[in-house]
Amino acid sequence: MSGKNLRIVFMGTPDFAVASLKALVENNYQVVGVITAPDKPAGRGRKLHESAVKKYAQEQGLKILQPEKLKNPDFIKELEALNADLQIIVAFRMLPEIVWRMPRLGTFNLHGSLLPQYRGAAPLNWAIINGDKETGVTTFLLSHEIDTGAILFRETTPINDNDTVGDVHDRLMEIGAKLVLKTTDAIGDGTYTAIEQDSISATELKPAPKIFKDDCRIDWSQSALQIRNLIRGLSPYPAAWTELLTLDGQSLPTKIYFADIEPASKLQPGTVESDGKSYLKIAAADGWLRITDLQLSGKKRMHIADLLRGFHQTEGLQAK
Repeated sequence: MSGKNLRIVFMGTPDFAVASLKALVENNYQVVGVITAPDKPAGRGRKLHESAVKKYAQEQGLKILQPEKLKNPDFIKELEALNADLQIIVAFRMLPEIVWRMPRLGTFNLHGSLLPQYRGAAPLNWAIINGDKETGVTTFLLSHEIDTGAILFRETTPINDNDTVGDVHDRLMEIGAKLVLKTTDAIGDGTYTAIEQDSISATELKPAPKIFKDDCRIDWSQSALQIRNLIRGLSPYPAAWTELLTLDGQSLPTKIYFADIEPASKLQPGTVESDGKSYLKIAAADGWLRITDLQLSGKKRMHIADLLRGFHQTEGLQAK
């Protein structure tokens, strides 16, 4: 049986998952159901926000399920009624065994790393934060422990020196969509070899835990390269941040989206230098970070020259 003859249930929520669902639909695979997150209130008006996957699935007239709890008996009945041969997971939540074992051909997941490296919620971010030069996507069969199932296929992409996580995300979204099709076809044809992750040698496994606000705070006592990697690995979202302290005692929470390194020695970390017109740079342990894009709290993201035209508190400024 080829991949296009399989009854497929797709599970996903954000934009990253839409590319894979779109590839399946546009290439005439049988998507018999889409499972996505429930609508949630968002923004100042607390209006209900629909996931990116739901919006696309609605446009295509696909059957949509939005369970609050994946073990809910009513949801399990609805899922069983779809009679799927295969389930495909892209950027969704952890599944209970009753769900991932349901289809006769099992369930596979698309993960944003070269497994077994970077198991966890934020693989793209951590690969850049750690200064890696390469990343990729992996399809694997679900098993009991999260992100540990047998690997089906992997595709790599370089991480360039100026790449942000936004750049890598968009690249892998497209690479991943093609890998989902390749994996689906291989499962339908029975032409794949599942490789246990334990059999892949790795000197040290790097984790990819969920990122919290404190993880995003810049420590100016680190090296300039470490700080620049943190900024790139969190740009545009959730964004690295610092506090800028003015001479009159104001604290200005500031998100930093991009910076270049200017080598220097004997610096006091956190020192700020600016001509008040075209540049602002902050000292790390071994060099300056010349900030090019940033956002003051309550303001929009701006290029540094645009910000400095209306910001006149650079004298005596410190980063903390």
